[in-house]
Amino acid sequence: MFKIMKYLGEFKASVAAVVVLLILQAYCDLSLPSYTSDIVDVGIEQGGIENAVPEIMRAETLEGICLLSGEETLIRENYQLNDEGYYELRTEEPETIAALDEAMRGAIVTLYHQGENVEELSDTMESQMAVMFVRAEYEAAGVDLSAIQTRYLLTTGGKMLLMTVLMMAASIAVGFLAARVSAGIGMRLRGRVFQKVVSFSHAEMDRFSTASLITRSTNDIQQVQMVAVMLLRMVCYAPILGIGGIIKVVNTRTGMGWIIAVAVILILALVGTLMKIAMPKFKLMQTLVDRMNLVSREILTGIPVIRAFSREKYEEKRFDKANKDLMSTQIFTNRVMTFMMPAMMLIMNGISVAIVWFGANGIDRGNLQIGDMMAFITYSMQIVMSFLMLTMISVMLPRAGVAAERIEEILRVEPTVLDKEQVRDEALAGKGTVTFENVNFRYPGAEEDALSDISFTAEPGKTTAIIGSTGCGKSTLLHLIPRFYDVTEGRITIDGIDIRELSQKKLRSLLGFVPQKGVLFSGTIASNIKFAGEENVSDEMMKEAAEIAQAREFIEGKKEAYESPIAQGGTNVSGGQKQRLSIARAIAGRPEIFLFDDSFSALDYKTDAVLRKALHEKISDATVIIVAQRISTILHADQIIVLDEGRIAGIGKHEELLRSCVAYQEIAKSQLSESELKGGVRNE
Repeated sequence: MFKIMKYLGEFKASVAAVVVLLILQAYCDLSLPSYTSDIVDVGIEQGGIENAVPEIMRAETLEGICLLSGEETLIRENYQLNDEGYYELRTEEPETIAALDEAMRGAIVTLYHQGENVEELSDTMESQMAVMFVRAEYEAAGVDLSAIQTRYLLTTGGKMLLMTVLMMAASIAVGFLAARVSAGIGMRLRGRVFQKVVSFSHAEMDRFSTASLITRSTNDIQQVQMVAVMLLRMVCYAPILGIGGIIKVVNTRTGMGWIIAVAVILILALVGTLMKIAMPKFKLMQTLVDRMNLVSREILTGIPVIRAFSREKYEEKRFDKANKDLMSTQIFTNRVMTFMMPAMMLIMNGISVAIVWFGANGIDRGNLQIGDMMAFITYSMQIVMSFLMLTMISVMLPRAGVAAERIEEILRVEPTVLDKEQVRDEALAGKGTVTFENVNFRYPGAEEDALSDISFTAEPGKTTAIIGSTGCGKSTLLHLIPRFYDVTEGRITIDGIDIRELSQKKLRSLLGFVPQKGVLFSGTIASNIKFAGEENVSDEMMKEAAEIAQAREFIEGKKEAYESPIAQGGTNVSGGQKQRLSIARAIAGRPEIFLFDDSFSALDYKTDAVLRKALHEKISDATVIIVAQRISTILHADQIIVLDEGRIAGIGKHEELLRSCVAYQEIAKSQLSESELKGGVRNE
């Protein structure tokens, strides 16, 4: 709740405008029952006569009232004799008329009863008798009573219509502003979550599953956005309406306020009980939504493998379990909440019955008018409805609170890979020499180092290859250079400057990275190759990069060539084509350092050889670091680093390692023929 209020605080002006409009709406809403009461009591029962102050009366009536009132001066000051011999009221000030009503009512009732004892009469009965006297006086003076009634009904009805129009306009304006504020909250939260996730290093990404991040960016933010609208339209309105209704109920002086107090206590007890039962399940629900998304995503992305191993039934059962777990939790919370509405309606109807019962007794004793009872019922319903609004939103608040906490969990995460306040971007010599100095690295939460005591130098114009058995740390080593992770001990330098002293933007602008699995984005072939920035990559550079990557032939063989569409994830191109486009993307930016993370594994031997030859010829001045599984890819490397369980087992050229490095010999024996081992070089 407080987190959602914090989000609303970013739109102070709009929220303030909403509150003002809600006060106006509540004022109009609370005014309507009073006007209804006036129409019934005054307009219908009293014939439009509002009080005991006649607008015109006979001289003998005035004398009688002055004699019995005790406020003769006040009465005579506000009446004057007209040409027809009647006394007319000469003031329209509400305060003066109220004073006259107080001064004249008792005298009129005494005069009406012709001196009988009127001390036991209630205020209501006294007012009614005074009005009857005024009506009789009007008839005696020849006043059109029908015109008085019609004028009052039209005036009061016009006021009701005006209040209704104002209430409608305020409600529309509140809806408009609430929608804008909630949409703004959703937009800002999505932007913040996206920016935060983009700033995450691999260490932070490992903390959250992709499915969870998607859920938090969509479903959770949608929950917060929906509740923000409800908060502005209902939760803010409910207390205004409820407090206003209580004030109105107190002013009716019906003596039935205790009914409202009992109703409020019952409602609070009901809501508290239901929330205590349902709250734990609301928290569980978001976790189950995460699980559902995770299973769905795994199944949808792994359909080819599932079909290949005929595991459809198993995956259907796994999906069905996640689906049923979510369904059973939702059913439980819905069943709990289904008790709320019937219970609320029971309380509301019970209030109505109690008010009618006790109100009828009051009317029978002459202590209450029908219009007052109608107004009291309406105000009571408004008070209960305000609590009903709060209870309805309380169904959504727990889930939204959990969603807001999950969003904040992402926003609170501080990336472990950060730029220093003072960076040394300008100090780079622009050569591209990469040096590892006694580097150790351990994954967060791991007990052992993934890399230990790694030291080597990759120089410009030379190719450094990294090879080793599966899981020995080849890709991990490569990922340290663009700072996907930071080293645990030691340092990595480019041209003698620690990469942690460079800004991430500057560091990565020096690198052309090709991941192990080619990643393409929806768009066109051109947009993917120019991914480093279309302003930095011309069409000539794009075509040259495609030619070096051996992609030009299949690109220009397409009808739309470089404008050919690429589907999401590159699903409309083959694995080899996807990999060549990824390589072309890295080349197009003309970086100083190339990082190939086993990027040639999807290529056939012929394409692999031609591509490496083109790379050697076209980017001969760049530093090239290649992670490879196939020895054929790195035969001609200037420097081969052999990794074994996270440590360097040997450094040298192919022929040297065949003679001196046992780990390299084992890899070579598994991949090369006897003649190739003896010759030291594989024929391409």
